Amino acid sequence: MHIHWEFIVNNIPLYQKAALLTLKLAFFGILASLLIGMICSLILYFNVRWLKTLVKAYIELSRNTPLLIQLYFLYFGLTKVGIVLSENTSAIIGLSFLGGSYMAEAFRGGLEAVSKFQIESGLSLGLSKMQIVRHIMIPQAISFSVPAIGANCIFLLKETSIFGAISTLDLMNVTKDLIGMYYQTFDSLLMLVVAYLIILLPLSFFLTWLERKVRYAEFGN
Repeated sequence: MHIHWEFIVNNIPLYQKAALLTLKLAFFGILASLLIGMICSLILYFNVRWLKTLVKAYIELSRNTPLLIQLYFLYFGLTKVGIVLSENTSAIIGLSFLGGSYMAEAFRGGLEAVSKFQIESGLSLGLSKMQIVRHIMIPQAISFSVPAIGANCIFLLKETSIFGAISTLDLMNVTKDLIGMYYQTFDSLLMLVVAYLIILLPLSFFLTWLERKVRYAEFGN
């Protein structure tokens, strides 16, 4: 198959701009999902009354509905009740809503992996529950959760390909526009694949390195 290099070179700036927007949306969405996940995992771990039920309902709703439906609800559905969100805001909220439930399960697994003996030792030293959570549990829970968190980050980055459905000028939307205008399907999709590889491969290598470093640290190396 013939590759139209002139077409590719001429449209690289469009993909660069779209890639930056995709990374920006993913960054804020993943950051928010980490915060949501940590809060939800603490609520579940400490069995906070009333809130535990709400968190469980949120996790089930988030994980059992497609991101596309969530985005449509945010961008199109909320306008019926007078709430108008921009494309980028809807994308960040949708990614945070989805990612928070996955991060909550990752953090909860990390919290449950923390030795009860260490918690009891902290109590015997006179540490408050908040100090134990802050200085003993959360650092170790993050360490134990690194593999799951890394997998979730890659998953959420790939989910950004859905953003084009609500007219966000991301990589997928730029690709669809180029195909619609110039009918260069193969070249446009090739640039899309390369763009996601450029974004995801370094992240994957970094997370693999980080996981290995964390694993060594757990054994005192």
